[in-house]
Amino acid sequence: MLAATACSPRLTPSAAPDFSAYPTYAGADLGLTFTGGKARLRVWAPTAEVLHLKLYTEGTGGLPVATYAMQKSTGGTWTYALPANPPGRFYVVQATIGGRQMAEVPDPYVHAVGLNGQRGALLDPAQASPVEWADDRRPELKQATDAIIGEAHVRDLTMDPQSGVRQKGKFLGLTETGTRGPGGVRTGLDYLQDLGITHLHLLPTNDFASVDESRLTDNRYNWGYDPLHYSVPEGSYATDPADPGSRIRELKQLVQTLHRNELRLVLDVVYNHTADAGRSSFEQLVPGYYYRQNAQGGFSNATACGNEVASERTMVRKLIVESVAYWAREYHVDGFRFDLMGVLDLETMRAVRVALDQQDHSILVYGEGWTAGASPLPEARRAVKANMLRLDRVAAFSDELRDGVKGHYARHAEPGFAGGRPGLEESVKFGIVGTIQHPQLDYAKVNYAPAPWATSPAQCINYVACHDDLLLWDKLAQSSPGATDEERARMDLLSNVIVFTSQGIPFLPVGDDFLRTKGGSSNSYNQPDAVNQLDYARKARYQHVHDFYRRLLALRRAHPAFRLPTRELIQQHLAFLPALPAGTIGYRLLDHAGGDAWGEIVVLFNGNRQGAALPVPAGRYSVVLRGDQLDPSGLDQLELTQDSPVTLPASSALILVRR
Repeated sequence: MLAATACSPRLTPSAAPDFSAYPTYAGADLGLTFTGGKARLRVWAPTAEVLHLKLYTEGTGGLPVATYAMQKSTGGTWTYALPANPPGRFYVVQATIGGRQMAEVPDPYVHAVGLNGQRGALLDPAQASPVEWADDRRPELKQATDAIIGEAHVRDLTMDPQSGVRQKGKFLGLTETGTRGPGGVRTGLDYLQDLGITHLHLLPTNDFASVDESRLTDNRYNWGYDPLHYSVPEGSYATDPADPGSRIRELKQLVQTLHRNELRLVLDVVYNHTADAGRSSFEQLVPGYYYRQNAQGGFSNATACGNEVASERTMVRKLIVESVAYWAREYHVDGFRFDLMGVLDLETMRAVRVALDQQDHSILVYGEGWTAGASPLPEARRAVKANMLRLDRVAAFSDELRDGVKGHYARHAEPGFAGGRPGLEESVKFGIVGTIQHPQLDYAKVNYAPAPWATSPAQCINYVACHDDLLLWDKLAQSSPGATDEERARMDLLSNVIVFTSQGIPFLPVGDDFLRTKGGSSNSYNQPDAVNQLDYARKARYQHVHDFYRRLLALRRAHPAFRLPTRELIQQHLAFLPALPAGTIGYRLLDHAGGDAWGEIVVLFNGNRQGAALPVPAGRYSVVLRGDQLDPSGLDQLELTQDSPVTLPASSALILVRR
């Protein structure tokens, strides 16, 4: 990995410079740009007295084959135009600041690197594209609430020895078709397509620090939330991490294959911190500028990772916005999930949305609307849930619905609505309406949010589990220890029936559709594949559960009543049933909501560990979902009079339709 070097001195309150006085650069040519095959490098380093560009033959080791003094230019930048045939293939820059020679680093805008990201590569990423890349097109997405997001890690989808995938753990592994596992179950790409998601959300695929790309036989695993370079693909997912073009070309092949199979790609991006602040390109080129400082002059730590990026500063915001736009433009990425989005400032997130809209309004933007600790940036300026009303078409995760349904994420033994815990009905209903204003909600009883935080259901990501914390199956095991597997399976299905019939955008960790387990691990970020990989034998074992999930996702895709695009339509068409027993929820979707072919839909949930009787308006209904059975054409008919309530078994859902 990177060679050790002295970190820049920590700032003290008395010595902290006025960063707002630093000159800024507005041009669009930071980093390497290529014209007629020739490269020009521009680096922002306003406090440097000297900036040298060094060329190397290889991505690691050896001595420089050329050293050039870069020329000071406008806005605090330095430039150098490389010769047509430079003597090396890799480059670094080295600043002298305050008479002190800093470490050799790639520039912050680097787009191609060698092994372990130690050096930038003199490669135009546009020249590292698969055949017919120019013809690649995004699948259609008419509105954000049509999205169904499936979350996965590149390795998890293919590393099972029985996955049938040849390029296990690689970008190219997700381009293979026809792969089969135990019992002939679909695996890899075929599995994703068959499941029925519209978007594949991949955990970080940018270059991260925790996996040594020169020792892949060690088979080390990491989620990748330790960014090294923001705008370069991770080398361990490439067939040849030492070849700068391999990681670029193969990620593009993955995108191209997904698009050809009507799947969009969301990248999990981590702009809130870096793996090692002291050794980063940021700190070696402009000490102190890229990171927020605490009152003691050290790095502030709202990320719980040792540092937090100062997105509110002009050149940091510029880097983040241009990086996101670059992924969308150069790699045709269809969406971005912002890790700890609450660390970033509102103006940066607005600028991200504007930059993406210049390419395609349908690109999704969502993230975690919270921080992992206190930040010196005032909360009023942060992209947290409470401020989502001040953002346009940026979504956040609803932890209200998550913890309302399954129980508190950190208190593992505490059940939620689906496990029979009373008092969580309003929290679940808050997610059902997509976290908007609804006249029938009592916001004083919602677990976290005292008021609606979304102006549109498209701003709400509904989920009950993700890569963080316990998987749903493992959480149910710990919160309902006396439950049988059959009872726990009913709670599991109830939990995600709530998610996939709620307004907003549903989110599913891939593998939950066959009761995925990590053996009780709640933080598997660096645990081996044996813990993290999808177990396709489990898919064969629980094929009936997987088939139910497939039908559930298809039900949502087929019926616009479950994915209304505006607050006004939800307020007009969604009505909760009154006077229901504790531990139950019921609502109606009325008057062909969203142009649905079904005139009225009644959705009922019983979270209790015993049966419950719910009063439902009289009429003749078709039962389309009951427990673990789902058939849109109707399981059977139900004739209800005013005095005949519907009985739901323990931990179950029921969906009735008047056509």
